[in-house]
Amino acid sequence: MAEKKKEEAFVVTDRRLFTPEGELRQEVVEDVAQPAKPGPQRVEAASPPAEADVQPAPSASEQKQQADAYRRSKKDLDSRVELSGQSSKDLEMTFERFLASLYMTAMMQLGLMHEEGGQPRIDLIGARQTVDTLSLLSEKTKGNLTSAEENFLQNALYELRMAYVEVTNALARPPKATGTDPAKR
Repeated sequence: MAEKKKEEAFVVTDRRLFTPEGELRQEVVEDVAQPAKPGPQRVEAASPPAEADVQPAPSASEQKQQADAYRRSKKDLDSRVELSGQSSKDLEMTFERFLASLYMTAMMQLGLMHEEGGQPRIDLIGARQTVDTLSLLSEKTKGNLTSAEENFLQNALYELRMAYVEVTNALARPPKATGTDPAKR
């Protein structure tokens, strides 16, 4: 008789530092308090920066203090916004607002939008990186977005890629003749 293979169970571990409410997870506090276990360490594919360049991570108590201070400051700003007659809900960051911010950044980098009264400036490398960032987000969030978020992201990518191609093609073309021939003067 063929031997039955043992089914191996796997464990999913939540490694996020904060809860959905913004609180530092208890496991993080416990991990920081415990010394590292001896034995083989995981090796990253990319070489890490030199130790002199790396700042130590904030301690769990420093992170908690910072998170608490941020929450207090956020509440204070929300109160001021509400007193001015506006809704603090307008300040909340959503995924679509995040995407819209990246979209607007890319349009400005392509010189297709600019501040009122300002001159358009083109930053093709920055624009390419912003479009690539949106593309990366599209890949990494596949299957996890609402239909509205997915639609917004795909439309933004389509428009930005087309705009990028148009701008780069326009910059690659020689300038148009103005109708005057300098040789005939």
